[in-house]
Formats: sequence, C-alpha cells, structure tokens
Amino acid sequence: MSLLLVEDDPNIVLSLSLALTNAGFTVDSASDGREGFDLARNNKYEAILLDCNLPRLSGFEIVKKLRAEKCFTPIIVLTVLNELNDKLELFNLGADDYLIKPFAISELLARLRALLRRPRNVQGEILKVGNLELNPDKFLVTKNGLRIPMSSREFSLLEFLMVNKGNFLSRQTILEKVWDENADPFSNTVEVHIMNIRKKLETNSEHYIFTASNRGYKVDTER
Repeated sequence: MSLLLVEDDPNIVLSLSLALTNAGFTVDSASDGREGFDLARNNKYEAILLDCNLPRLSGFEIVKKLRAEKCFTPIIVLTVLNELNDKLELFNLGADDYLIKPFAISELLARLRALLRRPRNVQGEILKVGNLELNPDKFLVTKNGLRIPMSSREFSLLEFLMVNKGNFLSRQTILEKVWDENADPFSNTVEVHIMNIRKKLETNSEHYIFTASNRGYKVDTER
C-alpha cells in the first residue's frame, strides 16, 4: 500500500518512513506543502499523512484544495494544534483523522489501519433514511438528490449508523467499529464527527441523528 507523507522535519520523515516501510507500506515524501499537494493530486495513494505547519502551503490549505478537486484520499493530519476549533476546522475541510504531536508510532499505525479498513457492512445497496441516501460503492451521500460532501471518516460513521437504522449505538461501539478497538475512549472524536455530520445534513426542521443519554446515537426519521 502506498502512502504520501508531507512533513518538513527531516528527522520525523526519516523515523516515520522507516516505521511505515517496516509495517509494509510504500512511502513517498514531500518536505513542503506545494510539493505535497502536487504529488497528492497527480498520484494514487491509499492515504496521506499531512503535517499542519508546512512551508509554501499549509496542511489546512492542502486539505481544502484536494477536497475541492474531488480527491477523497483519506487524510490523517499530524499536528501540534490541540484546540477544539482547529480540530473542527480540519474536519470541516475534509480531514479524516488527526494525531497530536508527539505521538506513538503504534497509535499512528493503528489509526491508519482503521482508516484503511473502512467498514463495508452493506455491499451494493443504497441506504435510505427519509430523503437522505448513501451509496457505499460510489462513496456518495445525497439529500433531496443533491450531493453532500463527506470525509472518509464521516462517511464511515454515517454508513454505520444508517446500516443500523433505528437502533441506538453506544459511543464505545462506534469507536470500535468505525475507528478501531485501540481508539482512545477519552477522545471526543465521535462527538466532533457527529457534530460535523449534523451541520451538513440537518436544519431546524430536519433531523436525522438522535442522541439518547447513556444509549448513544441513532439515525432515523423520528426520535
């Protein structure tokens, strides 16, 4: 599996490239944002590991430009930023996951593998809830026939909820099935992704995702 690593710290590039190669990945690397963006748009990668603070083009700009060009390669952002607003902006732009530096290589590998095995619970079947449709094979979400852009992680989460339509799913179950069993149980990543999906789908009069205390989340046409 081929990966793109966009990182301007040569020591980090060396250590990550070695670890990823030993884990069975083929790694291309870029030391600035412009070079990384050009590689990402012109080559097919299984995933992109992207530093936030890069010369010439920031990680935020790269995510935004790639998604605008309909490049939906999964992106894990590697960042020192730990503010909720920064995380929300990354997800809103289309990033799939993030890791706060410094991080353990084992955690990066676990998150990367979880991202690459996006659950396919229903093959070839279009999932429907009210006027909302999700096509797993085409990686497509539509509402009233209009496409709703989703990151890979948002798509996986919505797909899992729609496959289990009408059933409340606990936060822990979602972490294990949509992320993996090694996901940090104290992370707020589920809540952040649910919030982002709601922003994209819901209005004051239209609701698809419902929350119940101590039970979790469900997708349905009514509470």
